[in-house]
Amino acid sequence: MNAPSFIHLRLHSEFSVTDGIVRLDEAVKRAKAEQMPALGVSDLMNLFGMVKHYKACRNAGLKPIVGLDAWVENEEDRDKPYRVLLICKNRAGYGRLCELLTQAYKHNQYRGHGELKKQWLSTGSNADLICLSGAELGEIGAHILANDPARASEAAAWWSQLFPNNFYLELQRTGSAASEKSLQGHLDIAEQQTLPVVATHPIQFMDADDFKAHEARTCIAEGFVMADKRRPKRFTEEQYFKSATEMHALFSDLPEALANTVSIAQGCNLSIVLGKNYLPLFPTPDGMTLDDFLVYEAKRGLEMRLAQLYPDEAKREAERPRYYERLKFETDTIIQMGFPGYFLIVADFIAWGKVNGCPVGPGRGSGAGSLVAYSLGITDIDPTAYALLFERFLNPERVSMPDFDIDFCQENRWRVIEYVREKYGAEAVSQIATFGTMAAKAVVRDVGRVLDLPYMFCDGVSKLIPAAPGKQYSLDDAVEMVPELAERIEREEELKELWDLAKKLEGLTRNIGMHAGGVLIAPGRITDFCPVYQAAGEDASPVSMLDKDDVEQVGLVKFDFLGLRNLTIIELALQYIKDQTGEYLDLMSLGFEDQAAYQVFRDANTTGVFQVESDGMKRLLEKLAPDRFEDIIAVLALYRPGPLGSGMVDTFINRKKGIEQPDYFHPDLEKCLEPTYGVIVYQEQVMQISQIIGGYTLGGADMLRRAMGKKKPEEMAKHRATIAEGAAKKGYDPALAEQLFDLMTKFAEYGFNKSHTAAYAVVSYHTAWLKAHHTAAFMAATMSSELDNTDQLKVFYDDCIEKNRLELLPPDVNQSFYRFVPVGKRQIRYALGAIKGVGESAVNMIVAEREKNGPFSDLYDLCRRTDKKEVNKRVLEALIRGGAFDAIDDHRARLMANVEQAMAVAEAEAANANQISLFDMLEPAAAPQIEILEAPRWDDKIKLAEEKTAIGFYLSGHPFDAHAKAIKGLIKTRLDRLQNQREPQFIAGIVAGMRVKNGERGRMCFLQLDDGKGKVEVSLFSDSFEANRTKLKEDALLVIEAKVSEDRFSGGQRIIADRVFDIAETRSHFARAIKLGLGNNDDAEKLKALLSPHCADEGCAVEVSYQNTIASCEVRLGYQWRVLLRDELIAELRNWLGTTAVDIKF
Repeated sequence: MNAPSFIHLRLHSEFSVTDGIVRLDEAVKRAKAEQMPALGVSDLMNLFGMVKHYKACRNAGLKPIVGLDAWVENEEDRDKPYRVLLICKNRAGYGRLCELLTQAYKHNQYRGHGELKKQWLSTGSNADLICLSGAELGEIGAHILANDPARASEAAAWWSQLFPNNFYLELQRTGSAASEKSLQGHLDIAEQQTLPVVATHPIQFMDADDFKAHEARTCIAEGFVMADKRRPKRFTEEQYFKSATEMHALFSDLPEALANTVSIAQGCNLSIVLGKNYLPLFPTPDGMTLDDFLVYEAKRGLEMRLAQLYPDEAKREAERPRYYERLKFETDTIIQMGFPGYFLIVADFIAWGKVNGCPVGPGRGSGAGSLVAYSLGITDIDPTAYALLFERFLNPERVSMPDFDIDFCQENRWRVIEYVREKYGAEAVSQIATFGTMAAKAVVRDVGRVLDLPYMFCDGVSKLIPAAPGKQYSLDDAVEMVPELAERIEREEELKELWDLAKKLEGLTRNIGMHAGGVLIAPGRITDFCPVYQAAGEDASPVSMLDKDDVEQVGLVKFDFLGLRNLTIIELALQYIKDQTGEYLDLMSLGFEDQAAYQVFRDANTTGVFQVESDGMKRLLEKLAPDRFEDIIAVLALYRPGPLGSGMVDTFINRKKGIEQPDYFHPDLEKCLEPTYGVIVYQEQVMQISQIIGGYTLGGADMLRRAMGKKKPEEMAKHRATIAEGAAKKGYDPALAEQLFDLMTKFAEYGFNKSHTAAYAVVSYHTAWLKAHHTAAFMAATMSSELDNTDQLKVFYDDCIEKNRLELLPPDVNQSFYRFVPVGKRQIRYALGAIKGVGESAVNMIVAEREKNGPFSDLYDLCRRTDKKEVNKRVLEALIRGGAFDAIDDHRARLMANVEQAMAVAEAEAANANQISLFDMLEPAAAPQIEILEAPRWDDKIKLAEEKTAIGFYLSGHPFDAHAKAIKGLIKTRLDRLQNQREPQFIAGIVAGMRVKNGERGRMCFLQLDDGKGKVEVSLFSDSFEANRTKLKEDALLVIEAKVSEDRFSGGQRIIADRVFDIAETRSHFARAIKLGLGNNDDAEKLKALLSPHCADEGCAVEVSYQNTIASCEVRLGYQWRVLLRDELIAELRNWLGTTAVDIKF
């Protein structure tokens, strides 16, 4: 290979976020192809991609050069900061960059980005950094462009003094006039001050034809439209990855500037240790090592656990040896692998949480298989009781970091993180960055916006891209899966341009977020390992500048602090129970034998019950009928696509019910397989079978389990031979071992981690137990967890009323609180916080005032006694709409009319309260008379509509009730009593919700129909949907002629619409005629004027009864006078002729 002649030092990757679309792997691949021995990456004010760049270069045999394109504060004009390129020479230089970046984001942000202060550079050592001047964007370049050579020269002297022998004047030729002027000025200064120069090329994209995509990326980040002539245009078409040959042509007059890129690269030798973990030091009592303290604490904790598990001392003594044997094995393994500190750290912050009112989950993941974790209080399930294996968590034959995922109460999780921050020091603790990317649907919308294409156009294209739970489809996938999309891209020029740009941006980093639960605790400072980033805003938390994978690579240990809503619900329910009974229940002391709790599962009454709320899970529970804790563990493992599709779920159910006999394969496996009736459900069972039959250690069995998951043929063949040999040595038939091996291999893709499901089954059981024994308290707590989610509240509300026969008391300013609260055993008082527009501070003020000074007597009284800054007009109107004043005045329309006056009166009275004149002191003033403003009372329709805007659904009644009498004789069957039959039948209800889905045969619609007694889903295929789409509106009353049959997939009913009628069409369809009694009224023109707007072929016949002094007659009007019986027509006719003179004959 020829000696290198140029090396790129300046490159913005996708991790520059606001600009740069270079993918690091592509850049490294290109550099290698160009025979460059090194590659520098210098993202804009961050090191987000540092580890990825470092590893990619090392893997490709290139030297990684880590740089930072840094903002430097311009004290004279904060809107025009300078830029410099800082490059790490070594590990110490990297550490210096970490410190500087962290300072910038924590202490000197401006317009959303951190900036270095020049004084920071002056006060620390820069010996391990190389500084490039920043070309036209640097301080020197800024003065050159401002035609101030003296200040440019002064700046150069300052920077060169700051980085002696490590400062270079940076030269660029990007095709702009500014870059050429800056270059000439830099050359003049170089000559004057004998400073070295270096040629760089600021790479923003890989190829010249990527320029437009890059411009789109910058517009997306900055909110511009590409066609906007006023938008800043900071980049040129030249900023692609130029080859060394192109750079030589560009700087043929300055060969030393090119040579210096190689010199700089040769002087950079950054080495970062990857893959080694560094735990924070955990304080131990004097004279005790970490190892000794772990053993001491584990034994102490185990004794406490044994006392709880076995209150009988004789039984406890009999069981103790097996527990201590396992405890010794686990502590020995933990010590041998070097992880005592990890266990002690986790146990410490969990213990703090439990003692300080931060509920902690019983466990999560494979950690529940550790007896040490159980003894230390990290988990709350005895692993020996459910055959949970330590080796599934920490395998002595495969060294890897243990990983406890800890669930905390969602509302208190932050308190535990703050405890950790205080214990180990703020500089040692941070959360972890995540990188949001431009996924297919989002990038189409983003690119469409910057191309200034109509929103509906972009939204429509985006919706054509397939979506599925847990799966992301790419733009290429979409073209393959949706022929219509491929055809449109070929046909429509605008769409083709959008699609081409979107493909170049798809998957790039778009924004920085924060990991949901990861917290880093460093031995010392986080900045010893990586920089810390902090977003703008007072609420922003510091996060590592590396993502979770990279941060672990550099040696930091991640602890997962996850928020679990159900723990918050359980805690609130227990508090409600304590308020009612005076006793705070310890759920863990109750055991898992209560059949009332299992009846909740068997009845599928599991709305609100952890992990078993979905319709599919409810159907499985009804079939399986759990009656023991092992069944709940199994249900959580079985309800996944693999097991459901394999037939093993049906086998499990049939064996449980005695329809099939369990097959344990060998008597020695019965204990292992009995909990699942001989069906291999768990990964732990695979490990146990391998140990019992094949002679594997449990550590070796874990390796076998992993191999089965990977399905590598060579590895599998090796294990097949091993298990057969092991079986023969233990006296088992090798053929049995091979049969089991094949079976385990088949089930390996379905097998689930029992430790995880066992721990989560505890939460499922506890929530079911609470629902069984304290239904009102539990459902009040459950509803309180979703105050802002009206759709979910409606689900819980329906469950309370229909499934659990609870009474929901209406909201009441004199009775309600911010949250839902139980009233006795069977009632729940509706939450004021669940009324839209009513905030917590307003409710707290109302509650505090009424508790201090008694209930409110009316609207005016409430306004007088509360602060209008909190309880403002919006809050009062929302409370009225929601019915919260009904108990003291149910005339909602009148209350609404008086809101402004009541607030004004209260304000005036407050202003006058302290203005007591001499006359007032001598003679008490009479209370001012307030004239209540009157208003017509709302009818049910308006009242319910207003109520829905406040509550999100109907609470005090149902809009169907207003129509029930009108269609009572027409629609025979309520929705809750629908029966399957071959002939079409008519059903009616209010549209409670609808969703439209694009299918192979066009668009389908699924309507939620509600008649106040039941709810059903009605399917409209493409033709029906298109023919009736104008009628399909939320809250509309519809009558549907439909076929009702069994849905074999769900076990419920399948309802397919044939015809759809609104209320006018329904009356017209079923009515024989509308009969009008004119008496002696002969105003034919009036009749004609009323009927004409409503004439329709599908209308109803009109019969007229007329009489005068001579005779009477009845006449049926001609076909052209058939009318749709709309509400307004009927109202107008009755208003003219009288109510009794208008009669609809059915």
